[in-house]
Amino acid sequence: MEYKTIAERCEARFIEKKSEFIGYLAPVETEEQAVEFINKIRAMHRKATHNCYAYILRENSAARHSDDGEPSGTAGVPIYEVLRKEGLTDVVCVVTRYFGGVLLGAGGLVRAYSRGAKDAVDAAKIKVMALAEQLEISVDYSLYGRLPQIFTELDVRVSSEDFADNVKISLFVREELSEKLKKKLIDCCNGKIVMESVQKIWFDFA
Repeated sequence: MEYKTIAERCEARFIEKKSEFIGYLAPVETEEQAVEFINKIRAMHRKATHNCYAYILRENSAARHSDDGEPSGTAGVPIYEVLRKEGLTDVVCVVTRYFGGVLLGAGGLVRAYSRGAKDAVDAAKIKVMALAEQLEISVDYSLYGRLPQIFTELDVRVSSEDFADNVKISLFVREELSEKLKKKLIDCCNGKIVMESVQKIWFDFA
């Protein structure tokens, strides 16, 4: 099982018929963190006409959205739909609007708030998180050249290599592929390989 989220807070802004829209996107893990971020943006933009938002969390499969005074369904839902269609979770998005004096209409609002969220997503560094096992392996130099093909085949991520008496490699592999990797390594090295499981963690395979 894996999920998509973002690495760090980001933002994007644009002008639509004299209204300024600013989209903020941040990684969060709990409703408390999401609400805290929303309140932080509201405090930054006390004079804004609206601070509309949506968030999606893995925790309790929580999802919320708010139009913050815009006509019902024209702001919070479009923001939420962008996050959902992008497959993101553990994220909160706030789109701030400074009204410029020209009415956009319901369709125009939906497009503007969707763009505010989408531009913020496009500015983000996406993370693909999967439960992984960290392994440390040690092989002879004569066997080292056999490993990259297996690593590529199973999408293994090498975090470090130490060239000493033997080659020592620290790597991450998706948990469901861990046993397959171990078997392939033993086979290709004719058993002449030392492997140690270090830990199981969520790792970014993006």
